[in-house]
Amino acid sequence: MASDHLGDRLAHLRRLAELTQEGLAEASGVSVDVVRKLEQQRKHSARLPTLHALARGLNVELTALLGDPPAVPSTGDAEPPELVAVRRAIMPPLFAPPVPADGADRLSLPMLRAEIAEAWSLYHRADFGRVMAVLPEIVADARLAAAVGPGDSRRQGQHALGKALQLGGHLSIRLGKTDLGLSSLERAIAAADASEDPLLSGMVCNSVAWAYQRQNRLDDAQGLAVRAAETVEREHVASAESLRVWGGLVMSAATSTARGGDYDGAADMMLTAEKATARLARMAAPADGRMVSVFSRSSVRIERVRLAVQHARPEEALALARTTRLSADTPLSWRTWLLLDVARAYTDLGDAAGAVASLEKLQRAAPGWLRHHTLAVSVVADLWAGPARPPGLRKLATILGVAG
Repeated sequence: MASDHLGDRLAHLRRLAELTQEGLAEASGVSVDVVRKLEQQRKHSARLPTLHALARGLNVELTALLGDPPAVPSTGDAEPPELVAVRRAIMPPLFAPPVPADGADRLSLPMLRAEIAEAWSLYHRADFGRVMAVLPEIVADARLAAAVGPGDSRRQGQHALGKALQLGGHLSIRLGKTDLGLSSLERAIAAADASEDPLLSGMVCNSVAWAYQRQNRLDDAQGLAVRAAETVEREHVASAESLRVWGGLVMSAATSTARGGDYDGAADMMLTAEKATARLARMAAPADGRMVSVFSRSSVRIERVRLAVQHARPEEALALARTTRLSADTPLSWRTWLLLDVARAYTDLGDAAGAVASLEKLQRAAPGWLRHHTLAVSVVADLWAGPARPPGLRKLATILGVAG
């Protein structure tokens, strides 16, 4: 399906499902007027709860409706060598010979962990090409570390392998390869179990829940996040690491709850998470926060802004954003989401200039993320179709392929 417009994808999938517009409206619980406006391109975007409902009515994954990320079109061509190398690293060939031990003398576990942490930083900066380049060797070294040496060394190697495969899962999903991502995350959970670090299992479960959300498996995502959070809360002593893993899982559960239509329930969960962030200030910080789940008052506020935007509460979203102070360790990817959601809120309120100003901040701070976000495309498309075109909009529309 070549079209990049949501309405074209919706119409195509509806016809494949042999549904009329009225039939899709009934099956999804979305008004026929919304279906009609989307397909006629009089409406260029829809909120995530609406998209989840439409995907359920069509019996497809959410990603089928959203389309691939803008930088990774589905052309039917062979995958590039860099992605093939990542695929082979995640899923080695059947009957491959065992990992040779002759390279073990060159391995340094501290250096390997540093390389994995830096690769996660590249991911949060949307430098996916560089992540693709370095990840296969990192995974290979982690597999070697997990296969040789004494017991404690192997457990540390399994931990490194789990974090590397977790990154492989995130990268694959961002590149539109959700099934490869889940396969990588399943292997990451096996490595986490072998590492005997239950917190790593919780972190990978959070990633799996995110993948389930993208597949419109909201109940599965919520159930997994809740169970994993309860396990962390029940079995682990209070530390910054355990609190961050628990908090990340609570936020994930809240997101699934909201996308399922229960905004009030999700808001209660987010408030519980935000109150818990006060405890972080009294705890020793993790040795390397890049290797632990993102959880802070900043991240909770960013997620609350997102949920408010997705549930047609733009005034609430902007009020939350104005009182949000980002901590120094807030990853660039999370800052990106905040700027995008603020732009969406301004767009919903008819403030095109405010929306463009937020998007211009994003373009200056993280041009890679601007190109990789379908939300950026939909916001700029809505602004471009609107009555006012403030300075700066044409440049953004040109960058994202909306203009002309």
